[in-house]
Amino acid sequence: MSSAVTRTADPDHLWSVDEHLEDILTTVHPLEPIELNLLDAQGCVLVDDVTVPVSLPPFDNSSMDGYAVRVTDVAGASEEFPAVLEVVGDVAAGAAHAVRVGPGQAVRIMTGAPLPPGAETVVPVEWTDGGLGEGPVSGMRARSLSPEGASGHVRVHRPAEARAHVRAEGSDVRAGDRALEAGTVLGPPQIALLAAIGRGTVRVRPRPRVVVLSTGSELVQPDEQLGRGQIYDSNSFALTAAARDAGAIAYRVGAVADDAETLRSTIEDQLVRADLMVTTGGVSVGAYDVVKEALSHVGDEDEAGSGVEFRKLAMQPGKPQGFGVVGPDHIPLLALPGNPVSSYVSFELFVRPAIRALMGLADLHRPRARAALVADKALSSPKGRRQFLRGKYADGEVTPVGGAGSHLVAALAHADALIVVPEGAESVEPGTEVEVVLLG
Repeated sequence: MSSAVTRTADPDHLWSVDEHLEDILTTVHPLEPIELNLLDAQGCVLVDDVTVPVSLPPFDNSSMDGYAVRVTDVAGASEEFPAVLEVVGDVAAGAAHAVRVGPGQAVRIMTGAPLPPGAETVVPVEWTDGGLGEGPVSGMRARSLSPEGASGHVRVHRPAEARAHVRAEGSDVRAGDRALEAGTVLGPPQIALLAAIGRGTVRVRPRPRVVVLSTGSELVQPDEQLGRGQIYDSNSFALTAAARDAGAIAYRVGAVADDAETLRSTIEDQLVRADLMVTTGGVSVGAYDVVKEALSHVGDEDEAGSGVEFRKLAMQPGKPQGFGVVGPDHIPLLALPGNPVSSYVSFELFVRPAIRALMGLADLHRPRARAALVADKALSSPKGRRQFLRGKYADGEVTPVGGAGSHLVAALAHADALIVVPEGAESVEPGTEVEVVLLG
């Protein structure tokens, strides 16, 4: 099949973090909109504004189980001198027709039922004797067990103001209002609103399909026995989970051995279900870093517009990076380093924004804040590199977690922020205000 080639790059050029990110976001475009059923649209981004076709609620209805009455008929009511009203019927939720309430009358009403004609307010059942001729009751008897409850008389022990316990027509949203704006991510409350106003389908940008593939002959799946020189594959799990957290539908391929032909065929096989591909490992300068080798011979080398370029970035961790497009559909591919911290930091800085760009979101990045550095000693940073250290953020302060090593997975698991040390700083003293990227 036709796929990608390696784009020519100056091996001596050191890309900045911002240049690399800009190249990615210039290449990645929002996915085409599709019409989905409501539950299938969960997590997707709304393409168009949604206008309310019918007011919500669509009619005046009761917020309590009780009795629909006229205000004057219960004025001055008390337990000593209750208002005695004739019960002329029931109205339940979903009732199409209701009995009219006249002077001296009451209609037993259920929560959500339409306010019957002539009624001005609702008296909760707890303010009445429930038609039993005794003191206040705590609830109504089931109609199937006591049908006579919809007739006879009820004693009301408290007065009620006009429209008390009545949910007015349009008190939630009115017909013609804008229910949801384009760009809204559809979660459970938004889906509830769409269903409530009668929308069964909605036009959205679908959640991107992200394929995550790790490389390395030393990698073993969790629960398997480790051999000499082997480690467990954590990157593919971390990045798949991170992609799902970002809003994608993520597929974990797992570890591929350090063999260019195997890796090449695996990438080609996975393109059919990918809107974005992410590899981890094999992008450095070692003899067994096969991602570069594999992508330099995938498919036809003369395909216009294709290519994966491997770069060195002025950052730590995550100096080696790759980016380009592969396959006949020009699927974006981000090749991340293999060290766990390098891989995860690279995901947060580059892959997460790409996923959110595919979703059509305006806000692509994690929130950032300023915080005072809390540390026992100054932090050192390589000159000319933007360093990202793990940290714990709280109440305007950030404390480093672990060291700068790109293999420190345990420290990463306890961090909720990245401390950003700019390129021009070689050390940061305790108490200095620093920028932090908030991860959770």
